[in-house]
Amino acid sequence: MRTFDRAMLADLNVFLTIIRRGSMTQAAIELGVSTSALSHRLRKLEGDLGVRLINRTSRSIRPTQAGANLAAQLDDGFQTIRDALTTLEQHRQFPMGRLRLNVLRDAARLVLGPVLRRYVDAFPDIHLDVTVDDRMVDVVGEGFDAGIRYGDRVPHDMVGIALTAPLDWVVVASPDLIARHGRPERPQDLARLPCVQMRVGDNSSFPWELGNGENLVQVDVRGPACANETEHSVDAAIRGVGFAYCLARRVAEEVRSGALEIVLPDWASEGPPFTIYYPSRRQLPPGLRQLIDMIRAEEGLPALVGTRSNTSL
Repeated sequence: MRTFDRAMLADLNVFLTIIRRGSMTQAAIELGVSTSALSHRLRKLEGDLGVRLINRTSRSIRPTQAGANLAAQLDDGFQTIRDALTTLEQHRQFPMGRLRLNVLRDAARLVLGPVLRRYVDAFPDIHLDVTVDDRMVDVVGEGFDAGIRYGDRVPHDMVGIALTAPLDWVVVASPDLIARHGRPERPQDLARLPCVQMRVGDNSSFPWELGNGENLVQVDVRGPACANETEHSVDAAIRGVGFAYCLARRVAEEVRSGALEIVLPDWASEGPPFTIYYPSRRQLPPGLRQLIDMIRAEEGLPALVGTRSNTSL
């Protein structure tokens, strides 16, 4: 039986990270080292084991058959170690470690931002590493502990916990635009008015949904601009470029200040809540349950019961 020390264990983790990320550069960023140092560690591991683990070219890396077999077994082994350490964390008064999240831009602003200061003050031993990304990503494959998306976008094999109540979507415009083009009286009127189109994570155009239930209407709008994220849509609406479709709570301040007006208020549409999700086969990482409870309390929702859940609340 081959024996190994802490150095080899660290090198095995380097190898597994390279396989998971599919890129030396991305693995180096995650591990906080240079790509040259990563290459040196990998060569040393292959030398120690006497087996080539990865085939490398200037543009891609692929595991050898031996490397693929090793990676599959290591993934289970390292997950067992992570679960054991997570269980140990439950005996600490305060959690510690790194918590990596992949979060929608609107969720980062509307649900994470309001609790961020209190969270880092309450749990100083947690390093919160947030990637803001409106694309749908594989949180496990990309090395994240959890993601935040709309509830209907959470993969079925994940645990999903609602962070908010259902969210209202509205159509807004600047007073100037309304004065120039008129105020729509019904959803179909938007088809002839200038609008800022929405492009979702897969680059497809998103039809605006107005109303609820049997009264739900989808409108394929047209206009002089298209955006794949809310900030640009709201800014374009404020500048009079076109009508915009967005979360009511995102533009609450702009509406209060008079920079924007909600049109067709009776046609506001209720959508899924912001939902945090993580792999069902894992225990909650250190600090995640506390973050969920803090956000839900801010939203007026009850705290989680226990440390795991297999249903969206």
